[in-house]
Amino acid sequence: MINRLKRAARILLKGEAPTRARAAIPAITADEVAEIKQFFPREKFFILGHARSGTTLLMRLTRLHPEVHCNYQAHFFTRAPMLKSLVNSPEAEDWLSRKSNRWNHGRDLSPLVMRAAADFILERDAARAGKRIVGDKSPSSTLHGQVVRDTHALYPDARIIYIVRDGRDVLISERFRNFVEDSKFLTTADRLILSDLQKNQAPFTDGRCSIFTDEFIRRVGQRWADDLNEIDAEAKRLYPGAYFSLRYEDLLTDPFAEMQKLWAFFGLTATPALEADVQAEMGNNLDEEWQAKRNDALASFLPKGKAGNWRNMFTVHDQQIFEEVAGDVLVKWGYEKSDG
Repeated sequence: MINRLKRAARILLKGEAPTRARAAIPAITADEVAEIKQFFPREKFFILGHARSGTTLLMRLTRLHPEVHCNYQAHFFTRAPMLKSLVNSPEAEDWLSRKSNRWNHGRDLSPLVMRAAADFILERDAARAGKRIVGDKSPSSTLHGQVVRDTHALYPDARIIYIVRDGRDVLISERFRNFVEDSKFLTTADRLILSDLQKNQAPFTDGRCSIFTDEFIRRVGQRWADDLNEIDAEAKRLYPGAYFSLRYEDLLTDPFAEMQKLWAFFGLTATPALEADVQAEMGNNLDEEWQAKRNDALASFLPKGKAGNWRNMFTVHDQQIFEEVAGDVLVKWGYEKSDG
């Protein structure tokens, strides 16, 4: 009671004391990884990629293999509040690292708590499917390289898979998704473009009119370029030998060959029977079906899941702006040739 009265007096005289920030959450150690794999032994992987880059298609194809399970949008490391929200407070730090807590052996238990939670979520599904390799796909559109660093701090033993799509097609796909959803993020200028598009689609298919504002191209184009540059660099640095990247366009061109490479990355072989499964799955376009239900007239304007839509829909001005923002990234990933 006396302590409470003293605290009340301090607050009255000096105001509420600032909240203490928790210390940085430690990375999991090699010994802790070995310990937790006694309980959760399945191999783990994470599929990353900028939104609208084919992550969902890749997830669906990956789990066709009888030994691989994959589900989506856990957002352990890719979208707030993320997995670390379980322990990201001074109170959680105090509880999990308290000296009188004899279960922690003198070390903050936070990484083990997070790893155990994620492992259970992943392996619960995999056990139901009867598969020994399991992963999540969650787009990495905003946090970029930090996603890989946070993943490595908890899963240094995992594999990282990164799918890349031509940023110009990414912009078109993202734009139409916003249009079809009538997104709350549409500006007044965006809604004027949408209104014109709904009245007459023809000028938007031959370079006379743009579906974009300059601001949209610069913002989303820069985000796409940052994602490709940072994810690729950090994955190569932190996951040497455990990082696999592929292009969406190559997946469309020869899906079974690309999936054979990916499954080989897991140390698996693909039977010839899987080729028919892959081709059948390629014929399903769940995103196209969903958008058609939302706004069929608008959704049908853009062929979904195709490569090179930008060639019909980018104006010369659109192309110039995108190349200013991300031209070097287009060259790096083989979408354009270097002028040099």
